[in-house]
Amino acid sequence: MKTAYDIILRPVITEKSMAESAEKKYVFEVASNATKVEIKQAIAEIFGVKVKKVNTVNVQGKRRRTGAYPMGRTAAKKKAYVELTEDSKTIEFFEGMV
Repeated sequence: MKTAYDIILRPVITEKSMAESAEKKYVFEVASNATKVEIKQAIAEIFGVKVKKVNTVNVQGKRRRTGAYPMGRTAAKKKAYVELTEDSKTIEFFEGMV
C-alpha cells in the first residue's frame, strides 16, 4: 500500500513555480505511476489543504554528454501542478521561499 509520502516525492523549486505560489498553485515531483486522484488525496493529507485541480505532465529525460562514451540520459520524471481552492490555506513550505 502506498503512503502519501510515496506519492509526493519533492516540491519543484523554480522561479516560475515560486511566482505561481502567490496564486495558490504549486508544483511537485510525484511517483511516475501516481494518478491525479491519488495526488489530490496525498496533498490534502500531508499539508491539510483543499485541492481544486491537479494537472500532471510526464517529463522525458534529457540527453547528456558523457565524454568519450555515447550519449546518456537523465532520469524521466512526472510533475504535478496542484491548484488549491479559494478558501483553502496556503502551503507554508513555499511561503519562506518567495
